[in-house]
Amino acid sequence: METSPVWRVPRLWRLLLALSRIVAFPLVRLRVSGGLPAPLRGGPVILAANHVSPFDPVVIMAACHKVGIAPRFMATGGVFRAPLVGTVMRHCGHIRVDRNTAHVADALPAAAKALGENSAVLVYPEGRIGLDPWMWPERGKTGAARMAAMSGAPVLPVAQWGTHAAIPYEAPKRLGRALVKALLRRPVVQVRFGDRPVDLSAAETGTPGVRAMHATRLIMDAIDETLTPLRRDEMRTPKMVDTSRPHDPARIRPRPS
Repeated sequence: METSPVWRVPRLWRLLLALSRIVAFPLVRLRVSGGLPAPLRGGPVILAANHVSPFDPVVIMAACHKVGIAPRFMATGGVFRAPLVGTVMRHCGHIRVDRNTAHVADALPAAAKALGENSAVLVYPEGRIGLDPWMWPERGKTGAARMAAMSGAPVLPVAQWGTHAAIPYEAPKRLGRALVKALLRRPVVQVRFGDRPVDLSAAETGTPGVRAMHATRLIMDAIDETLTPLRRDEMRTPKMVDTSRPHDPARIRPRPS
């Protein structure tokens, strides 16, 4: 019986994951809860996270390093086009997503191949920094659901909160001022890994498109549920309001009161 090839984490990516904790330390007080459940270790898994700030990738990297995960990120094509950063991203095995182009569909087979190599793949299902007025996860894109359907990999929800208090939406505009404030205040930033994978069994009927949309709703609901304990005192209006962040009510998800 043939075994699936196992992706070997590049040394450079291991180094960058470790460095992310050094970068994050003076700017935020990172609190990580949960981790990758034991049954999911050593196998493919999709990490589906909410997106609230440009600082999220650094914080997620630090959190993943703390719990012993080395995920491959799905990132916008603009990052890969940057001269130095793009080379690093390709060398570290990350997955390019050319949104709003004819090549956007290429990301799904690439992600499925990565999952076939028993990788953890991290995706932001919202496809952007969420613009819900109350900073809850907005309606997601169907990419994560389609990845799960193509690969059979489980989807683990990941929630983060507080990065907007360190680096606001408008970064890199006025980034220097934001960094000074973060250094002085060191806001608490929390990352929580879900206790269990999303149960997608209810999304197994209908056309592929219907199944993908239903599964996406289940994934976003699970991220929402994972986020709730991190902001119990901020269920409506966040304590720290990022005034640089626009609102887009068009993608608000219905939530329980």
